[in-house]
Amino acid sequence: MSTEGPARCRLYLITPPTIAHPSLFANELRAALDGGDVAVLQLRLKDVADDVIARTADVLRPVCQQRGVAFVMNDRPDLALKLDCDGVHVGQEDASYAEARRLLGPDRIVGVTCHASRHLAMEAAEAGADYVAFGAFFPSQTKDVTTPAPVEILAWWSEIMTVPSVAIGGITADNCRPLVEAGTDFLAVANGVWGHADGPTEAVRRFNAVFDSCA
Repeated sequence: MSTEGPARCRLYLITPPTIAHPSLFANELRAALDGGDVAVLQLRLKDVADDVIARTADVLRPVCQQRGVAFVMNDRPDLALKLDCDGVHVGQEDASYAEARRLLGPDRIVGVTCHASRHLAMEAAEAGADYVAFGAFFPSQTKDVTTPAPVEILAWWSEIMTVPSVAIGGITADNCRPLVEAGTDFLAVANGVWGHADGPTEAVRRFNAVFDSCA
């Protein structure tokens, strides 16, 4: 995941909020990756024990690494280091960017949630974040939306900054085009892939078709 924004938007997958059987979900992940280009998979499991996260990571990380997909931990830089992840994504209520960078060093990815705040995004970029995440842009089935973000923030960011932006929140292959056209570098998607009526392979294929048409 380059710190220079790609000319073509890419997909940033987020796992479902619960994964009962990691080995079965690994098949879903493989199916998604069969659909086309994916840059990142973020493991996002809330309110579960560390050993559950670890077991899940140990199943999914090799699938990602075999396909050249960055494997990123949500919230927990300590686990990202322990489980040999490619990086971590931290929210405003999680570990600080500075703490995440101290733990993970200069070479792993550290991304930061910035909601709809230009100020938070500028702070994160100036501190050295590898990407900033804006959202939510649409109602989400995986997370309560407390700070709706305007599409204009993506265009503003792409015009003034080289640090990549990630758009998140209720994104599907059917509603994503305005975000891609606004200049976001990555689309973070969960239910828009895992819950797609035609399956994850077709979902990823459709996202990539939009990316290609906008490139």
